[in-house]
Amino acid sequence: MKNTLAKISIGVLLIGCGTKNPSNDIATNSPIATAIDLTQVKEDKIPVTIDPGRFTQDSVKYYIPKVVQGTYAVSDFGKFVDEVKAFDYEGNEINIEKKDTNIWLIPNAKQLDKITYLVNDTYDIENTDVGTPFSPSGTNTEPENYVLNLHGFIGYFDVLKNNQYALDVKAPTDMKRTSALQKVGSETSEDGKVTTDKYFAARYFEVTDNPMMYGNLDVEEFMVGDIKIVLSIYSPNKVHTAAKIKETVFKMMKGQKAYLGDINSTPRYDIYLYLAEGTEDSPTGFGALEHHTSTVVVLPEQMPDEALASAMIDVVSHEFFHIVTPLSVHSEDVHYFDYNKPTFSKHLWMYEGVTEYFATLFQVNQGLVEEQEFYDKVMGKIQSANGFDDTMSFTVMSENILEEPYASNYVNVYEKGALIGMCIDILMREESNGTRGILSLMKELSLKYGKNKPFEDDKIIEEITAMTYPSIGEFLKKHVEGKTPINYEDFFNKVGLSVASEKVETNYIQNSGALIVAGNQEKGTIFFTDLVSDNSFWADNGVKPNDDIVEVNGTKLTLQNANSVLGSTFQWQEGDDVEVKLNRAGEDIVIKTKVTKSFTNGKKLKADTAASKQKSTLRDAWLKG
Repeated sequence: MKNTLAKISIGVLLIGCGTKNPSNDIATNSPIATAIDLTQVKEDKIPVTIDPGRFTQDSVKYYIPKVVQGTYAVSDFGKFVDEVKAFDYEGNEINIEKKDTNIWLIPNAKQLDKITYLVNDTYDIENTDVGTPFSPSGTNTEPENYVLNLHGFIGYFDVLKNNQYALDVKAPTDMKRTSALQKVGSETSEDGKVTTDKYFAARYFEVTDNPMMYGNLDVEEFMVGDIKIVLSIYSPNKVHTAAKIKETVFKMMKGQKAYLGDINSTPRYDIYLYLAEGTEDSPTGFGALEHHTSTVVVLPEQMPDEALASAMIDVVSHEFFHIVTPLSVHSEDVHYFDYNKPTFSKHLWMYEGVTEYFATLFQVNQGLVEEQEFYDKVMGKIQSANGFDDTMSFTVMSENILEEPYASNYVNVYEKGALIGMCIDILMREESNGTRGILSLMKELSLKYGKNKPFEDDKIIEEITAMTYPSIGEFLKKHVEGKTPINYEDFFNKVGLSVASEKVETNYIQNSGALIVAGNQEKGTIFFTDLVSDNSFWADNGVKPNDDIVEVNGTKLTLQNANSVLGSTFQWQEGDDVEVKLNRAGEDIVIKTKVTKSFTNGKKLKADTAASKQKSTLRDAWLKG
């Protein structure tokens, strides 16, 4: 998962599922017949039918996921399921009892023929006080577009976890559709107006791992080496097109394939891009969610072409690199994941951190960015990581990620987690005279384990140490299992880099990664902190600490829409007109100006011109090896 705006939040890969042999519980192991009807949507609610076959025991439970793979937060998809009904083979309604948010009990299971219910979407209620899932894992049921993350529509029975699934999706024939799930056929109505697509999944995990998108889509298909890329875009106002984004995705994935080398890849990869238009009922959880052979991305539609291209490289490359970890290298907690009673691995530093590091490093490795831009990204991660608890054990945090104080430090997996990967990479380059790095380590782990064989969570650090060098084990025990902060300058010195203080460019809500805004929960307002004085754009326009932000370009700012409204400042361009209304101790202040670049006091990472040849050579091996 990659949340691109998580670090500005004012408030705040899991694969497989547990197994149970159902042979003694049911009379048949035939596929569970499921159906989603997009022709009967009313009030944004989609009808779903589940036909499990005949049960031979007295009672069964039906589950909708509480937590889904790739996310590390409670989603409670059962909250969005309404009017759950059970029917017998005569068509009579029978008893079904809701046991909690995500569980229904059928006490007379022998009589059960099918279950029906309606599924409400999550996108248009994200800005309410109803807790909703991270947007790329959520659902959309608008007539123009359907984001079908199937874990939001289809659940599983406690005794049928190993069963196959047959899924019918009924939709207007002229509606475009793309799916990562295996399609086995289709049927069109006599009048030609409705087509039912038929899909197959070998087990429940394949249902949750293969999203779909139906609606007014723009689709481009192209080859990157031996991988077929299917790029599906929904841009409600036609601001962006698949053809325009295609070249960015092509260059990115070509570079990724070259960087990964002989790591096995998928023959097809789907990218679903939903562009939010920024209205009150638009999704605001910008980022992406990975799957084995696809990714769902949500970004703002108003992003300029260049900014969207940059975001796609950062976000989609992160998700694609998940084919290394945790899709190929993962623990038993990940492999035998329970959607309603999950336990979590200790190694988010690997799953999300190393993945984010690969997504950053490959760009300089493949010449997509200059070295200085890579150094700037590294410093940005250091500065962002400084906003979290630097003495928190990463393994303890990972294992307890749903609980506080660990949950509020989750975003640090993309910052310090990536930096942990960088430090291991530099150490391995130093120990091997440049011949080995963290990518080679992950390849070795992938060969030893792979997607069907999990490692033991408590033993992997010991294994990594045996596969590499004692210094790697010491680093992991001290800085990942332990609570000792990392002195990054020690690692930069190994590769001939140095850090100097100077004026650096920043954005309009942060000073080099440190937020300059905060929320007042009692007043329901957002205000500028003391750090605003060191942000040149706001300081030059007379903003003072403790000024409440009332409106930004005509949109009233609240705690609920803060991510969306403040996130829009990342798309501001020099020369744009800006109007911001403030409240200063009861007095209304209006700032009406044009956007200029903003600067703050910060630190710059640069190549040391006085570095020895040995250090320069090691740096080249690190960046280009």
